[in-house]
Amino acid sequence: MVALKSLVAATLAVLPTASHAERLFYNSGTRSGWDFVREEHNGRVEQVNNVVYGGSTALKMTQRYDAGYSGRYHSEVDVSDGYQRGDDRFYGFAFRLSEQWEFVSQGYNIAQFIARRPGAGCGGDDWMPSTMIWLEGNKLATRLVSGEYRQPDCSRSIKTIRDVGTVEAGKWHRVVFQTKWASDNSGSFKMWFDGDVVVDQKGVATTVNDDELFQYRVGLYANGWHDGGYMEGSQPFRQVWYDEISVGTSFDDVNPKQ
Repeated sequence: MVALKSLVAATLAVLPTASHAERLFYNSGTRSGWDFVREEHNGRVEQVNNVVYGGSTALKMTQRYDAGYSGRYHSEVDVSDGYQRGDDRFYGFAFRLSEQWEFVSQGYNIAQFIARRPGAGCGGDDWMPSTMIWLEGNKLATRLVSGEYRQPDCSRSIKTIRDVGTVEAGKWHRVVFQTKWASDNSGSFKMWFDGDVVVDQKGVATTVNDDELFQYRVGLYANGWHDGGYMEGSQPFRQVWYDEISVGTSFDDVNPKQ
């Protein structure tokens, strides 16, 4: 009997093991469960139940332009553990613009990774964003940030990837992306939009050359208003809904189900 047990144990030891997938973070469209809820100036992050993607709630992010205000326009929710160099992670969310959304060339960010860098001088404050996803007109754009991080000039290389999906006002869209975070050419970035692969970059640097922890923020950031110092178009009140926000180690961990 002992010999049989030893034989079974030895056989199991040489069998291949399945890779372990893990959902690292999940939120079903609630204000609770975040490391921080970010509402700047007239911006709001509201939990609603009248416009949802899945389940019974979603997050409604709003911002209002103020010509007399010179600060930033964040309405976001934060996951502190977004990534560190060396991580290989998947991220996913569903989002919906208001039916009356006015498409303009000025950018509106909908997700980003960012780390606090005191004295870095990135845009005149202490924060340095890396990968971001934003709207340009009715198209999505994204970027990869790499290089040698140096204070105080915030030097880095930025690779912008445009026209990665056409966004319709009033319609739920699904975004999933996988990033192997590396500061050399061992990195990769893959993005799905509404189930289709729209970016597939291999052998690329995807972050700067240190091991700072980057936050993952999802929400409306009207960065064009701040960076340009004006509002393009005639729509000063902007609304975006979010649902099924997640971080994981496989596609199925984070894919917002239809």
